[in-house]
Amino acid sequence: MNDIKLTVNGNEYEISVKPNATLLDVLREDLGLTGTKEGCGNGECGACTVIIDGKTTNSCITLAVEANGKEITTIEGLSQGEKLHPIQEAFVEVGGLQCGFCTPGMILSSKVLLDANPNPTEEQIRKGLEGNFCRCTGYTKIIESVKAAAKK
Repeated sequence: MNDIKLTVNGNEYEISVKPNATLLDVLREDLGLTGTKEGCGNGECGACTVIIDGKTTNSCITLAVEANGKEITTIEGLSQGEKLHPIQEAFVEVGGLQCGFCTPGMILSSKVLLDANPNPTEEQIRKGLEGNFCRCTGYTKIIESVKAAAKK
């Protein structure tokens, strides 16, 4: 077992983890943050996307020990209690949610994109969402949601 310290959504945790435990497993099983989803389990679909020190990361292929001392944001960390983050609001208002399975990863990828570029073109939005797969839609509503969030 390895002892690690994580700051997740502003809360500090000290936890013992197996050397091969993924960050996804620690978030979901140990910390009870189930908004981060496991889709493919090999870093290809983006359902497990979290933000580590300002960059998107596939938590299913990141060992928990690699996140030691890092600041992590999950989908649960965007809202302020009942008040949704503007990106979350835009996804609800525009209908970019579909089944919701890919939504946490899409929203977190959108946040990193909009933090770096508050007024992206459609091409830049598509590039920013690369690696996040939605099996329900042709991405039209998702891209419209990011555009709406940029206006907020």
